[in-house]
Amino acid sequence: MAHYDLSIIGSGSGNSLITPFWDDKRVVLADKGSGSTAAFGGTCLNVGCIPTKMFVRPAALARGPVEAARLNVTQETTEVDWSAMRDRVFGRIDAISAGGRQYREVELDHVDLVTEQVTLTGDFSQPPFAFVSESGVRAEADQLVIAAGSRPVLPQVPGIDLPGVHTSDSIMRIEQRPEKLLIIGGGYIACEFAGVFSAFGTEVIQVNRSQGLMTAMDADISAAFSAEAEKNWTVHYQRTATRIAEHGEGLRVELVTSDGRVEHQDVDAVLVAIGRMPNTDLIGAREVGLDVHSDGRLAVDEYQRVLSQGEPVAGLYALGDVSSEAMLKHVANQEARVVAHNLEHPARIRASRHEAIPSAIFSFPEMAQVGITEVQAAETVGAENLTTKIQRYGDTAYGWAMEDGEGIFKVIADRRSGQILGAHVMGYQASNLIQPIIQAMSFGQDAYTAARGQYWIHPALMEVTENALLGLEVPIPEDAPL
Repeated sequence: MAHYDLSIIGSGSGNSLITPFWDDKRVVLADKGSGSTAAFGGTCLNVGCIPTKMFVRPAALARGPVEAARLNVTQETTEVDWSAMRDRVFGRIDAISAGGRQYREVELDHVDLVTEQVTLTGDFSQPPFAFVSESGVRAEADQLVIAAGSRPVLPQVPGIDLPGVHTSDSIMRIEQRPEKLLIIGGGYIACEFAGVFSAFGTEVIQVNRSQGLMTAMDADISAAFSAEAEKNWTVHYQRTATRIAEHGEGLRVELVTSDGRVEHQDVDAVLVAIGRMPNTDLIGAREVGLDVHSDGRLAVDEYQRVLSQGEPVAGLYALGDVSSEAMLKHVANQEARVVAHNLEHPARIRASRHEAIPSAIFSFPEMAQVGITEVQAAETVGAENLTTKIQRYGDTAYGWAMEDGEGIFKVIADRRSGQILGAHVMGYQASNLIQPIIQAMSFGQDAYTAARGQYWIHPALMEVTENALLGLEVPIPEDAPL
C-alpha cells in the first residue's frame, strides 16, 4: 500500500487543494470522472454550471425577437445549429478538462492520479486513512479530503435506463435537438433546461409532482415564475412519471395525476431533473463509521472536519456537494480555501462561512436569491417584526425602457433594526441585481444604510435594487446619509 502525505477524492474543487505547499510532499488524487464522459475537473466544469450557461447565452439570443417586438423592432431567429453549438461548447470544456488531467497526471512528479471509483477502507478513527480502487490500487495518507461530489437522482420506474432518457450529465451532448422534450422536475435544473430548449424551438413539456415550479424559493417568486413558465412552454402539475417505454422512434411516458388518472406523452427524449444526491454511498462512508445525514450528506463541523460518532476526526476533511447542503460551486470553492488553510496550518484552523449564501437560476426569466424566505423570516423573528417590499422592474426608468412587466425584486428585513433577512429576484440580470444585497448582508449593513450610503447610477437597472431597499419600513440610523 503506497503511503502519501495527502489524499484527495474528487477533482472538482478538491483539485485546488494541491498548492505549492505540497511540492515536496506526496499527494494522491482519485476521481473516476463526472457524468457520462468520465471527465476530469468535477461537475461544474463538465456537466454543470459552466456548460449549461454556455447554452443559456445563445438561448437568450434566440429569444431576442420576443423582446424586440415589444420595443417596435422586428427581428427573426432563423436557425439554431445545435450540433455546432454543442461542439463549440464541449470543444472548449473537454480541452480544459483534458489539460487539467494532463497537468496532474504527467507534469507533477509528486502527484499520483487514480482515475477509478475508490472506496474507503480500514480504520477511520485516526490517521492514516486508506482507500482501494476498483482495480485494487490501495493508498493511505496522513490527511484525507473527501470532495466526491454528487450525482443526479433517478426515480425507480420501468424504462428509466432507455437510451432516450437523459439527466443533466448527458442531455447537453445529444446528437440532435429533440423536437419534443419531456422534462420531469420543477427545480432549478429542470427549469434551466426548459428555458434553454424552448428558446431553441423544442416543444417542451414540463411535469412536476407539486403545484408550482421552484417551490423551494420564496412563494412570491415561485408563483411569478410559474406564471411566466406557463406562457413559454407547457407545464403540467401534480403528475408523477410511472413508466417510460419505446414508442416508434421516440418514447411514451406514462404519467399518473394526483387524483389517479393515467395520461401519456409521446416525445423524442426525456430529461429527468428531480434533484441530486451526495456520493457518500459510492465511497462507503457509512461502512467505515463516518457520520452521514439522512439526506446522504457527509457530516462535518464548522472547520469542514468529518465527524464520526459526533466527533471530528483529526486530518479528515470534506467539502462541496458530498457534505454541503447548498450544493453550489461558489460554496465548494470557499470550503476548499478553508480546507486548504486547515491542512497547511493545523495549529490555527479556520471555520467556513455559510451566511448569506446566494444562488441563481438561469431560466427564462432568470431568478436569484439570498437569505431566507418570508415564511422562514416570520418563523425566525415573528411576522409582526417583518417588513417587505416588492419592487417591479417596470416602475423604474430602465424598466420603462425595457417595457418590462414581469420582473420583480423582493427584499425582506427586520423592521426593528433594518437587518436584511433575504432577497428574491425574478427578471433580467437577477443574478447581478442581487449582489449589493449579498454584500450588505455579508458586511452587516442595515437596509437604509445600504440604500443611502452609496450613489446608484441613474437610470441604470440597478435602481430596482435601490428602490426595493428604500421601500422597506425600517429605522433611519442617527446621522445616516441623506
